[in-house]
Amino acid sequence: MSKPSFYTHLTSDEQYILKCCFFVFAVNGIYAVMLGSLLPLISSEYSLSNTISGSLLSAHQVGNLAAGFIAGILPVYLGRKKAILFLCSFVAVGFIIMMTTGNPVWLLLGFLFIGISRGSIANFNNTVVNEVSDSNPAALNLLHSIFAIGALTAPFIVILSMHLGGAGGWRIATGFVVFLVILAMGFFSRMNLDDTARKKRKVTSYEFMKNRNFQVGVGILFFYLCAEAAITGWLVKYFIDAGIMTTAYAQVLNALLWTVILAGRLTCTYIGSRIPKEKLLTAMGLGFALFYLLLLSTRQVTVITIAIMGLGFSMAGIYPTTVASVGGTLKEYPMAMGILLIISGIGSVMMPIITGALSDQFGIFIGMAAVVMAIALMMVSVAVNNHLWVKEKKGAIT
Repeated sequence: MSKPSFYTHLTSDEQYILKCCFFVFAVNGIYAVMLGSLLPLISSEYSLSNTISGSLLSAHQVGNLAAGFIAGILPVYLGRKKAILFLCSFVAVGFIIMMTTGNPVWLLLGFLFIGISRGSIANFNNTVVNEVSDSNPAALNLLHSIFAIGALTAPFIVILSMHLGGAGGWRIATGFVVFLVILAMGFFSRMNLDDTARKKRKVTSYEFMKNRNFQVGVGILFFYLCAEAAITGWLVKYFIDAGIMTTAYAQVLNALLWTVILAGRLTCTYIGSRIPKEKLLTAMGLGFALFYLLLLSTRQVTVITIAIMGLGFSMAGIYPTTVASVGGTLKEYPMAMGILLIISGIGSVMMPIITGALSDQFGIFIGMAAVVMAIALMMVSVAVNNHLWVKEKKGAIT
């Protein structure tokens, strides 16, 4: 397999940095998706209500949201390498809390810590890969493909852990994640990162907030992350609580979702430079909406499996393609990635707990159906993005 074109132009230090980013993003994918696989197991062992379970997911997203600010400011004072090493350690602490107590307050804190670490890694990796590759869409889609590789393995790690350890076997999976995080921190500690260029910029400048393309990009990601957080966090529990399928098959479908997300992101890596980002976002958004509606409309496992495949393939490139579409702004303003993650991440905080509350009140189907509204509003943002693109194209021609 030939190396991507952007990779061949990098120095040895830059190639090592990319390899570190790819590895840690795979680990990030494992524990991000593992939370959804672990949720029904933790809820059962600790006797948690749907509202509390949803609150745990939202606490994770609050941490993810806070990281957008923390990971934007902390490197200015510590340097990027020391900052990311410090913030990586939070995920280990979070999983250790999860393994040792069922106290809801401590669990909320644990999920919050995991979210802080996850968001910090996302901020760091997206920013560094965007810089090193010069905003290459293929590089960002490849990065998120690596995330998907980690994500699709997460349910199988949980299944294997349960096979080895029985009802409490999920703790084996969490211990494995702690080991991987420590390993990733060791790799990160050897990176040769130069912060000089970034320190010369106006770190506190917020001029990018006036950019219409940036504003619309935030809108797309806000509603997309609303939907993604609820779907990936609640999908396994939805299938189990609704009595649609067994726990084992629900975990397999969770892995299948991330398998097709990987396939979709690899496809976007290949075609990302050939198709305008605006058209790609439109096609993926429409597929996302149609296949999610199909998923909710049936209880037939075969149809649900097909819907999962279409859903994952459609979701695949929305996040990295949107990030690439505002890549110039992200590269010019160090705070832009943090603000993008903070504002758009509010959606991922809101939706899981809304889904949980609606599930307790009206049943889990209604909770999952509320996600349709988020997808619809995402498509409105995509339409506005297309309108801006057409205006810019006409302006360039005239």
